[in-house]
Order: sequence, then C-alpha cells, then structure tokens
Amino acid sequence: MLLRVMAQAKPYPSSFWLSAVLAVVLAPLATLRPYLIQIMVDDHIFNYDLPGLGRMALWFIAALVLHAVLQYIFIYQTNWLGQVVVRDLRVWVFRHITSLRLSYFDRTPIGNSTTRTINDLETINTVFSQGVITMLADVLTLIVVLGIMFYTSWKLTLICMLVLPFLVLASYIFKEKVKISFQKVRTQVARMNAFLQERITGMRIVQIFHAENQEAGKFRLINREYTQANLDSVLYYAVFYPVVDIISAASLGLMVWWGARGVISEEVTLGALVAFPIYLNMLFNPIRMLADKFNTLQMGLVAADRVFNLLDQRDQIENSGTIKPDRLRGEVAFDRVSFAYNGKDYVLRDVSFSVAAGETLAIVGATGSGKSTTIGLLNRFYDYQEGSIRVDGVDIRSYDLYAYRRRIALVLQDVFLFSGTVLENITLRDPSISRETVVSAARMIGAHAFIERLPGGYDYQVMERGATLSMGQRQLISFVRALVFDPDILILDEATSSIDPETESVIQFAIETLIAKRTSIIIAHRLSTIRHAGKILLMHLGEVKEYGAEEELLKIEGGYYKQLHEMQYFQHAEEGEATSL
Repeated sequence: MLLRVMAQAKPYPSSFWLSAVLAVVLAPLATLRPYLIQIMVDDHIFNYDLPGLGRMALWFIAALVLHAVLQYIFIYQTNWLGQVVVRDLRVWVFRHITSLRLSYFDRTPIGNSTTRTINDLETINTVFSQGVITMLADVLTLIVVLGIMFYTSWKLTLICMLVLPFLVLASYIFKEKVKISFQKVRTQVARMNAFLQERITGMRIVQIFHAENQEAGKFRLINREYTQANLDSVLYYAVFYPVVDIISAASLGLMVWWGARGVISEEVTLGALVAFPIYLNMLFNPIRMLADKFNTLQMGLVAADRVFNLLDQRDQIENSGTIKPDRLRGEVAFDRVSFAYNGKDYVLRDVSFSVAAGETLAIVGATGSGKSTTIGLLNRFYDYQEGSIRVDGVDIRSYDLYAYRRRIALVLQDVFLFSGTVLENITLRDPSISRETVVSAARMIGAHAFIERLPGGYDYQVMERGATLSMGQRQLISFVRALVFDPDILILDEATSSIDPETESVIQFAIETLIAKRTSIIIAHRLSTIRHAGKILLMHLGEVKEYGAEEELLKIEGGYYKQLHEMQYFQHAEEGEATSL
C-alpha cells in the first residue's frame, strides 16, 4: 500500500527527488551546530583565541541560516507534493465514483463516499508531509547524531544509551495503542458523515414526523463514541510525551554524572560535555517524533487502503462499445429480457416489447411492477442478465456508453437541482448549449414566463435541491433540461405526477409537439397523461401482462388495463361529483 501511495508522486519526480536529497543533506547539517560549539569551547574559548572564536561564530551562523533555508524548502516541498498528489487523487476518485453503476449508490451511504473523497484523501496527504520522507530525514539524523556522539566519546554515548531500551518499548506501545484509536476515529468519522448526510437531506421528513428528539439522541450517541475515540488517542499522547521526557531527563542525568567525572579525569573534554545535551535533544526528539509520525503514516495508509478499495471496485457499466451515433432513429426492442439487482432475485422476467421510431409507448402498472427498472435498463444504468435490448437494431452494449446516453433524455418524478443558476441547472454547464437555445426550449414548455419572474431570471441562484422552488417549477426546469439536449429518445418517468392541473395543461401542448418528433416512452399512473400513446405496455410483478393499442386492451374482458381504466374512471367520476357538491 505504501508503494502504491508513493507511486502517485510519479508525475512529479523533480519535487520528490529534491525532497529526498534534502532529507539526506539536512541530517549531517543538523549535527554541525553542536559540533561547532564543541570546537569553539575546546579550541578557542579555553585558549583565549578571540579571533578564532569570531570566525567559528560566523561559521555557526552560516550553518544555522543554511539549515533554516533548506529546512524551509524541505517542509514546503513535502507539503506541496502531498497536496498535488491529493488533488490528483481527488479528481480520480470523483471521476471513478461518477462512473460507477447505480447499484453502488443503492447500497452505499452517501456519507461514506464523501468521507473517502474528503477526509480520507486529506489523511493521505500526511504520508508525504509527515510520513516517509520526513521519517527518512529523522532516521538519517539519528544515525549521524549517534555517529558523532560515538566519535566524540564512545563511553559517554554508551552511558546515555542505557535508557534507550525503555524509550523503544514506550514508543512501540504508544504506536500500537494510537494506531488502534486512530482506526476507531476514522470509522466514527465515516459513520458520523453518513448519519449527517442522511438526516440533513431528509430534514423535511424528520420535522414533519416530529422526530427531532429521536434523531438528536442517535446523533448524541454517535458523537459521544467519536469523542471517546479521539480522547483515547489524546490519552496515549498525554502519557507518552511525559514518559519520553522522563527517559530523556534520566539520560541527561547519566550524561552529567559520568561526563563530569570524565572531565575531571580528562577522559572527556569540556566542549564535548557542553555539546552532548544538544546531541541528546537531537537524538530523543526524532525518536519521540518517529513514533508519532509512524502512527500518522499508519493512518495515512489506512485511509489510502479505503480510497484504493473504492478505486479498485469494478462495479461499473462495461463500456466496450465502439459505435458513436450522431443521431438515433429511436427504434427500441426488448427481447425476452430478465434482470435481477443482486444477480438472482429477478425483478424483470422475460420482458419483450418494441417501439417504432417516432412512436409513443406508455408503460403502466402498479408500484413495484418494474416500470422504472425497465427504463433503467434502457439507459444502461444497470446491465441485464438475460435477453437483449436493441436500439435501431443494434444491441445497446455495442454503443459507446456516453455517446448512447447523449441521445436519450430522461425526466424523473423526483427532480434534482444543483446549487447554481437556473441556466446552469438546465445546461449542466455544457458550453455547446447557448442561452438562446435554453430560452427557446423554455418558451416551448411554457416555463419561460415563470423563470423570467424569478429574481435574476435565468441567472437566479437555485438553492441545493431546488429548495426555494415549488415541485411544479422544478419539474418544468427538468423538462427544459431534457429538451435542450435535443434527444432522439424521450423518457418521462411520472414526469407530470407532481404538477398541478393548471401547470400540466401548460405543458401538454409541448409534450404533444415533442413526442411527434421523437420516440417517447411515458411511465404514468394517471391514464390521462398517456392519451397520446400509440401503444400501451402493462406490467405486473416484473412481467408484461398486456401490450397493444388502448382500444385493443379495452376489449379484453377482465384484462388488467381494462380494470385499471375502469377504476380510475370511477375515481375521477366520484371526485367530480364531490367537487360539484
């Protein structure tokens, strides 16, 4: 996993190798200052050599400035490298998520995908900014410091190292404990994001059913567990750092005790005794930081594992087709199609029907009969297991996925609008669609008048999910959105179910104009919305029960469509009678 993360820096070799070289250079440079202090004390201060002391002071300042400059470049380069890698990964993850088939979103909470794209990717940044390269610099510093210490006084160094096993043991225990606590933190972050995403999105339902207290209780529990996970990691830090300070103080005490005797016996110079506390600080501080950085690296790899697990998912619609049609005639044929979301429990069984180019087909049936699933297969949101679907006589899998979908427009009952202007929601920021095209389509639908009344007109800022617009207004905008793409196949999935009768009458003429030019498939519960259909397909429990022209279906005694027609006829008659009363 570490190699896979580091491979993401491959497009930036100069920055990567510059950071690595600086890590190597900074290690000996960091030990130069205490070494210069030792020389200043032994060779110049006790010899009253003021000119030499001045020269050494200048060298000390030069080493200090050089180290500061290189340290700045090193820190900036490692952080810059982490940021650009995360930037590229974020784009990769987003593109991958948008390419996944809808079944992934059916079973995966939105908050999980959000956590992968934001929180986990930010954690991967620490692999570069605080991980491998900086750990390399710390390890090299340790090696150089130990080498200089042994060179200066091997006896004093061994005395100082007596406490090293305790430091290694404390660092290992700390590393293991913090790793576990950080994994819990990442899990709780994903859980909290998923909870918030769902509740904020469904806030209307929460408030309608007065469930605020219940949801607040659930959130309080999740928040408490998230807080406890963070407090566990804080506890380990609070214990570890004082332990390291105690161990380093013990090492310093041993150094002073043995060093003072060495100075008296002339086994250790006074300069070495002055420099050794600095060496010890340079030794213990990286060891302490290494334990922390190792945990940071571990968390970066945990996050990377989650991100790459998402990227490794091949739950995508296979796009092996090569046909890229400029236009489609719109001939649609389902031939004995069967489909199951999980591969075994079929929700469509042996579905067959055809729609001629320019013809309008109405699909009716009870909820759960498979109407929307049929449309999902035609749009290639899912791939069917048996049978074939052909458009213009060609299996839809032979078409390039994006070129094929470009020729189909779908208007849903549940309209989703993005944050942005009305114009951007209609064009989806496609630069090939002009404002004039949008205005023309809006006039055809009858939406131009209400859009012009909005503050700013087509530049009116739509809130998230279109919260400031009525259901009917959102539906009209989605209708214009479908029209501006000039589809060859138009699908209306309960598109008028949320529109009041007055608004529905406004768009009826536009619908008649549209379906006269292109193949249209209309899914509806209300039979009044399918009076323009040439053929009707009635589905029940995933099977085609009746198929044909309306007058043919009405002649079938005891037929499904005839029963549905009579039921809605009597329902409308009763509503009309109640209205007159």
